[in-house]
Amino acid sequence: MSTRIGKARRIFGVLAGGLLAAVCGVAGAQEVTLKVAHFLPPGSTAHAKFITPWCDKINKESAGRLKCQIYPAMQLGGTPPQLIDQVRDGVADIVWTLPGYSAGRFPAVEVFELPFMINKAEASSRALWEYVHENKLDQSEFKDVHPILFHVHDAGQLHLVKGPITKQANFRGLKLRAPTRQTNKFLAALGATPVGMPVPQVSEALSKGVIDGAMLPWEVVPAVKAQELVKYHSEGDAKARALYTTAFIFAMNKAKYQSLPADLKAVIDANGGAEASAWVGKVWDESAANARKLASDRGNQFNVVPAVELQAWEKAGQVVYDSWVSEVSGKGYDGKALLKSAQTLVGKYDPL
Repeated sequence: MSTRIGKARRIFGVLAGGLLAAVCGVAGAQEVTLKVAHFLPPGSTAHAKFITPWCDKINKESAGRLKCQIYPAMQLGGTPPQLIDQVRDGVADIVWTLPGYSAGRFPAVEVFELPFMINKAEASSRALWEYVHENKLDQSEFKDVHPILFHVHDAGQLHLVKGPITKQANFRGLKLRAPTRQTNKFLAALGATPVGMPVPQVSEALSKGVIDGAMLPWEVVPAVKAQELVKYHSEGDAKARALYTTAFIFAMNKAKYQSLPADLKAVIDANGGAEASAWVGKVWDESAANARKLASDRGNQFNVVPAVELQAWEKAGQVVYDSWVSEVSGKGYDGKALLKSAQTLVGKYDPL
């Protein structure tokens, strides 16, 4: 009797173990669809050359188990400054956005948005990723999300309706769009009236005469058809650092990331970090020439602001540096140390 019971128990144990293995196998092979949101249209560089290829890559590397449903142009609702909260709260699983759209909320990362900080987006994006982790900003400013990568855009330029800017005096009386707090302060220091607004608002503001021009990288110009709404483009000397750039984050909902099985987490991890950050920066660098050509083909006028004139602008912009150091120091950071960290890393990866 006991022998038969023991045998039955062994058979039951084998069956139960097989069932458990089968269940675990199904769970391990689960498919996950990620809601990915951003603020630009499907034809933009961000959507077509970064986010879609990134999604295709994680799909392939996960054997089809990771999929993306991409929502461009704020299709999940809200406004661009709300994207970071949407990913924090789980409205979206992943977002691409600018921390700088949430004014004053991520001050330490704004160091990369100070004037004349970067040269090439690829190298400075690598520097930005390292800066965030060297200074543990992923555990402070970005602790509520899971950062996949950080990057900056190609050199910011001036795109103008009424005439070129060749010297600092030309800024006086102009209403110019700026993307972030630091660029707003920079334009004010140069004598212009800064008008802060997200990229999607630029087209209407230019067409209605709300602004006289905009600070934009070449990459985004076609997305907002700025080349059709302005006639003049004032570019910084290629031998000098860029007038400005903007910091971006590609972030995932923390709970969503933590809910993934280990092998799918590994796929996300393999497509993030320093190398992925540099890759996205390279996409921006490479997009500039084609975007610029669209403006050239329309017969728009170009001028290069010489390095000696930019030195005067850099001197005027020192007040922006001082203001940033003071602000972040007042929030418990060592502002001078953060500035030195950023400048050292940019010099390491992005020397002139």
